[in-house]
Amino acid sequence: MSEEFKEQLRKYSEGTLPEEEREALEKELEKLEAYQVYLEELMEREEQAAGTWTKGGPTSGQAPGLNEKKRKKREKTIIRRGKWKARIVNTFTVLAAFLAFMIISTIITAVFYSSGGRGKTYSDVVSSAIAVTRPNTTARLSSNAHYLFRMELTGKLQKQVGSEDIQVGDYTQTFRLGLSYPGTYSWMDERNAGNYFFYYPAADGSISSGDNSDEWSRLEKLPEGTVAEAYLSFDHLFTTDELLKEFEGLNLLPVWFGADTGPSTHDEVVTSPLGFPYEPIWHDDDMLKSAVTKEKTGWFRSVSSYSSISPAVEPYGSGALRDENFIKTLKLLQQHQSLAQKAAYINQLDTSLAYLQEHGVRLYGAVATGPVKELLKLREASWVSYLRVGEVRLWNWRDR
Repeated sequence: MSEEFKEQLRKYSEGTLPEEEREALEKELEKLEAYQVYLEELMEREEQAAGTWTKGGPTSGQAPGLNEKKRKKREKTIIRRGKWKARIVNTFTVLAAFLAFMIISTIITAVFYSSGGRGKTYSDVVSSAIAVTRPNTTARLSSNAHYLFRMELTGKLQKQVGSEDIQVGDYTQTFRLGLSYPGTYSWMDERNAGNYFFYYPAADGSISSGDNSDEWSRLEKLPEGTVAEAYLSFDHLFTTDELLKEFEGLNLLPVWFGADTGPSTHDEVVTSPLGFPYEPIWHDDDMLKSAVTKEKTGWFRSVSSYSSISPAVEPYGSGALRDENFIKTLKLLQQHQSLAQKAAYINQLDTSLAYLQEHGVRLYGAVATGPVKELLKLREASWVSYLRVGEVRLWNWRDR
């Protein structure tokens, strides 16, 4: 059997052989099967003739021992061919069953994650969990359904430094039907893995954080043509509207707010903050959609397209709307708490949500970004009690 014929058999069993070659191969296999039937009939006739010779005596002049050797050789040939035929049939059967299983599992996977918007909901929960627990960090996720009931969420982790979003890592999370594995963070700089904290304001507006001069000195030494990210702690709690008004006269952009969530944040140092980004985390039911159009792309698959508009938000206002969006996001995470906890560590989610609903949203810290010279002006702001420098980049700023 030539290597080319073997390769055709392999592609035929996998279902990847082109139509013309498949038809030609099937005809060739039919011929081989006919040859085999003919040979088997011929051998049977020869065996019958050999049996006649045994009963009636020699007719061909051949010795009985020689005919016996030929008969055994034919038997071995028949057995060997039978074994190979069985192997080929078994191989085709196994491959056909495997291909059928893969097709069925792919269909089930696609239907499971598309029905009820499961895939979209999982993506929303994971990206929201990251946004509320990791200051100034967003995850741009996409979902991909695979065979064997598996779906994977993958995307880039980004921070806003200046007027641009920069990539700081990658995120991956795998699902097997309704079960989720813990998410995986791949940071480009390990300092982004958890090197953030805030100081909670004391009753008298002071903090016992020690000398903050090193961070200000570091900021002073940065070139004027750079932008930076700064983690700010306040001397008292602000409402969202009050804090936005403080930034209105500054050439800076607040990108994330740390919220007072009760016992989990009342320590002097907040190492597991919970908060919300400057741009609200809009969910599917928040958006105003136009007419939906669907285009079929394959079996059990279709693409829906529509335009959507998010609610209008004032640059330095809409505090009630922002607070409401934050509470709504935490309720979503509460509904899918097991999944949310596998994406990000959320300290006392139930207690924090109840505290926020009772006392309202009050802010003890924020992350701001902008030109270094503008951040230095915050040293004179009485409401900023502590600053820590984060990411730094070359100038990319658009004045606000």
